[in-house]
Amino acid sequence: MESPDLKTEFAGVSLANPVLLASGTCGYGSEFEPFLDLRELGGLVAKSLTLEPRFGNKPTRITETPAGMLNAISLENVGVEAFLNEKLPALPDGIAVIASAFETEIDRYAEVCRRLDGAKGVAAIEINASCPHVKAGGIEFGQDPKVLASLVRSCRGATRGPLIIKLSPNVTSIAEMARVCEAEGADGVALINAVQGLMVDVRSRKPVLRNILGGLSGPAILPIALRMVYQVSQAVGLPICGIGGISSAEDAIAFILCGASAVQVGTISYTNPGAALEIRDGISAYCQEQGVAAVRELIGALELPPPARP
Repeated sequence: MESPDLKTEFAGVSLANPVLLASGTCGYGSEFEPFLDLRELGGLVAKSLTLEPRFGNKPTRITETPAGMLNAISLENVGVEAFLNEKLPALPDGIAVIASAFETEIDRYAEVCRRLDGAKGVAAIEINASCPHVKAGGIEFGQDPKVLASLVRSCRGATRGPLIIKLSPNVTSIAEMARVCEAEGADGVALINAVQGLMVDVRSRKPVLRNILGGLSGPAILPIALRMVYQVSQAVGLPICGIGGISSAEDAIAFILCGASAVQVGTISYTNPGAALEIRDGISAYCQEQGVAAVRELIGALELPPPARP
């Protein structure tokens, strides 16, 4: 069998393969160049950007957990202008770069989108509406359907390019939030962001993180993420990018079978910076083994058991 076709499309962006580096775990991309050829990836989602440079929380702001990582870095970044003028030009041509936008007010989110709109090298904008340790008014933007609708509407009006909304798992109904995004004109959704968690040092009797709460990522959240990707795929027609605990090709394929057109690889890259390309190669090997000519054939191909008889 010839090598399978790994090309896919997500939110109007053509990707050479379905594996992207996840926002918040790959810096601005160039940090990974010593470890892998960025041009061999499907793409990358750069660290979330605010209007001005932002300093994160003070340490301790990251810790390992039994099956992942808990962090409360709080979106430290160089700001949108430094990204456009310094970080983006440093990346090789031909790689799909998705810029991530974050702010503390809806108008400021939209302003970040305006500055990114049409910038050379920006394939799409991902709206981080779901950071679990940065809130406005005590709540994530992605937890209230009305607030999320207003956010998506404002950002939609601020960019002509593909608009992706990164959803929070810290909600009652992830499908409801996806429907809001679809109604307000989003081109795709990415899910899930980290799950809110807490680790305690029983010797000091204090929280491990200075912020007390943090975002849990890594293998511990994979079943939650798969469940939500499946639920969203049944609720909306938007393309989905699956995120959450992907450590192997089998994990990535599970997301694709549940309805994801692409996936983002994050926490595993801290211990294995080359994991994303290993996962890409594993997807190719799986397709060959299964006689699948194109990875696109696997999107949403989850086979369900027949309904139980009454």
